[in-house]
Amino acid sequence: MTETADPDAITAEVRAVPDAPYPAHWEADVVASDGATAHLRPISTDDADAVVAFHGRLSDRTRYFRYFSPYPQIPERDLKNFVEVDHHDRVALVLWLGREIIAIGRYVRLAESPAAEVAFVVRDDHQGRGLGSILLEHLAAAARECGLTRFVAEVLTENHQMVRVFREAGFEVSRALEGSTLHLEFDVASTSRAREVQLSREQRAEARSVANVLTPRSVAVVGASPDPTKIGHVVLANLLRGGFTGPVYPVHPEARSVLGVRAYPSVTDIPDDVDLAVLAVPPDEVPGVFDACLSKGVRALVVITSGFGEQGPSGLAAQRELVSDARANGMRVVGPSALGVINLDAKVSLNASLAPHLPPPGRVGFFCQSGALGIQILAAAADRRLGLSSFVSAGNRADLSGNDLMQYWDTDPDTDVVLLYLESFGNPRKFARVARRLARTKPVIAVKSGRHVAVAPGLAGSAQPIDEAAVGAVFDQSGVIRVDSVDELFDAAQLLAHQPLPPGPRVGIVGNSTALGILAADVVLAQGLFLARDPVDLGTAAGAEELRAAVADMLADDQCDALVVVFVPAITTDPTDHARALADAVAGADKPVVSTFLASEGVPEVLTVSNGEDGGPQRGSIPSYPSPERAVLALSRAVRYTQWRSRPVGDFVVPEGVDVEAARTLVDDIAPAPRTVLSDEQADALLRCVGVVVAPFRRVRTADDAVAAARELGGAVVLKTADRSWRHRTDLRGVHVGLTESTAISSAYDQLVELSGTDEVYVQVQAPPGIPCVVEIRDDPSFGSLVSFGLAGVVGELLGDRAYRATPLSTMDAATLVRAPRAAPLLDGYRGARRADLPALEDLVLRIGVLADAIPEIRSLVIDPVLAADRGAHPTGMTVVLGPPPGPRDAGPRRLR
Repeated sequence: MTETADPDAITAEVRAVPDAPYPAHWEADVVASDGATAHLRPISTDDADAVVAFHGRLSDRTRYFRYFSPYPQIPERDLKNFVEVDHHDRVALVLWLGREIIAIGRYVRLAESPAAEVAFVVRDDHQGRGLGSILLEHLAAAARECGLTRFVAEVLTENHQMVRVFREAGFEVSRALEGSTLHLEFDVASTSRAREVQLSREQRAEARSVANVLTPRSVAVVGASPDPTKIGHVVLANLLRGGFTGPVYPVHPEARSVLGVRAYPSVTDIPDDVDLAVLAVPPDEVPGVFDACLSKGVRALVVITSGFGEQGPSGLAAQRELVSDARANGMRVVGPSALGVINLDAKVSLNASLAPHLPPPGRVGFFCQSGALGIQILAAAADRRLGLSSFVSAGNRADLSGNDLMQYWDTDPDTDVVLLYLESFGNPRKFARVARRLARTKPVIAVKSGRHVAVAPGLAGSAQPIDEAAVGAVFDQSGVIRVDSVDELFDAAQLLAHQPLPPGPRVGIVGNSTALGILAADVVLAQGLFLARDPVDLGTAAGAEELRAAVADMLADDQCDALVVVFVPAITTDPTDHARALADAVAGADKPVVSTFLASEGVPEVLTVSNGEDGGPQRGSIPSYPSPERAVLALSRAVRYTQWRSRPVGDFVVPEGVDVEAARTLVDDIAPAPRTVLSDEQADALLRCVGVVVAPFRRVRTADDAVAAARELGGAVVLKTADRSWRHRTDLRGVHVGLTESTAISSAYDQLVELSGTDEVYVQVQAPPGIPCVVEIRDDPSFGSLVSFGLAGVVGELLGDRAYRATPLSTMDAATLVRAPRAAPLLDGYRGARRADLPALEDLVLRIGVLADAIPEIRSLVIDPVLAADRGAHPTGMTVVLGPPPGPRDAGPRRLR
């Protein structure tokens, strides 16, 4: 891929501006389309020699496309121009792989205009890896930050690769042919189409980077030891026992062979290529091993070694250095302190882990942060005969994370269900986005530990603390099935992995025990499901054919969406015939069936559908649970997931009258300190930028001023205390409504001052009567901004009756948000009351959601109360606090956290 004509030739037209500070926040680790990584950063004068070397490695054709001439060498004057930039009107970004530049992109502002000419060039041996698209994304983001709105480019018509980069970037590009040159122009604003293209490329690149880990052609075990007590010995033994389909290379400084396989003193001594290296050496030896892997061209590392981030500041610094060096040299890292990685695909058969016992091959992907718990989890999966496609234990999760694995499983044809054991989030906003997309096609089931106890420092890497309300809101919004334990994780997984999704919430029950049938029915109703009909009790003496007929009859009933079979055979009865009868009746059914067959846990052999190859349970196998409660609980989660998936996603819209740029300008002009409480006038102006109008008000300090303010505002008014104490005191909330007479207003002012103890009072136009609600932007240290909605009042605050959604909000998010609080039926005509204008409330929270997503400096925004009337939603009080944006953002150009 090659660059357009040199924009630096027009620097004389550029207005002079002082050099901006080095924009360190532009630095990023990025993933190319082949899954390898590189480091992107702004250019500096120290890069001059590297730029010359880069230029020397370009082909004649690439130089011609770049400069429209042969240009064999860079003159000193041009080199100075290339590397001396102001990081504002003249910007250059370089992509590094190790110690070499592999691509350069730059833009230069055109005179005094808000446009710049953009250009980039990629070294010949790295073309075709999507690097031009990455540079364009990051240049456009830098341009927007520096106040530019438009890019122009000149491209030779025969430079098809460059034309394709611009055409496929998602921007609206205008083209004009001028001789042999194409003149291209486009706005750099991040459009929905450009964002869609960016995210699609991100998914493919990150999925490929995980594939590089899970599908290596060869594996080296560094630290493979003849001593069976060493972890390197265990990993090597598991690789060999698992039947890995490629070559395995033990690395040991002294041993000639380990477990009968020739060993090598160093990775560099291995005669063939190495794709994946498993590091099982002491932490102080890791840097030297890393250098050897770098020299060998290893694509990925699995670091089993502990003693890094979990050991305090020095270990965390070493961990960050390892990951930084790996990414800068094209490698991904699993760990440190990882259990390892497993791929049970017969074409790979990779067990590069410490786990000695594996479940059968299947179609469930599993990500686990905890190494110690990972062995237990794999053993439990094996006991239940839950087949896995792949498994990754990321340990400290310094690089490869659950988000990366979800990107991989999203398009992995061998994975149908995704399981997550999470202790923390590295980039929660990205988690919410990726999980929402994945869950639309594949169930995602998650255990999130640390609900009541914080995660130990270092185990979470760079993770932020996270609020449980935020976790629950994001899981609900993203369609993630949240469970409370590993047992419940497997309960839900064995249903979703083997049975179809339930088409509805109506459950049939068939069994041979009255007690178990009643117990199952109780749990069905307790979970908010419905009974298709009364439970069918066959009696303890029922034969196999009676069971078959009853199950077939229930499945044929249009009023039944799912079936629970509770079966306990008599002591003297062989259950085999009953099992065959049940399996025959269920075969080919499009409704899920769960059982308590023999009170077993998992998929019993007698209820297994097998493909005849590996013997593991296949689609159509009937899961069994130790109790009816667990069977119905798993079924209820599948029902709720189906309901979520059947709902439309909604549209991500910007409501009419929203001016995000005006809001951005207002906040920038305020220049928020660590905490800035906006004045009433500033808060009112900010809300007006997104079309939210608070009932007009005036702040007064005397009775005469109150009378004058009422006359100015006109109509009926309401007096409130200025210190917002009316939010919590019934005697001060909305007192003296409908005052019009001067004497009454003056008297009301005196009374309110006496009640509140303050002489500052609001005089506000009376809003139409309605149900008081609260809309809020809530500050979460990890997810950033959450939009909250609930009914106002002491009872709602006492019970915590609030619903939350993470931004950005879709129209469906807004609709579900205002209906989610337990008290929401009061807004929808409960017991014959007048219905509130729910569409107006939806519009209000959408506008607040757009504001929260666009202005992350808003750390708190409270509109209290919003009067939900039968026509319209009327804000009457507000508080806005600004501060530094929290947590990692999930916007802008592609980058690794």
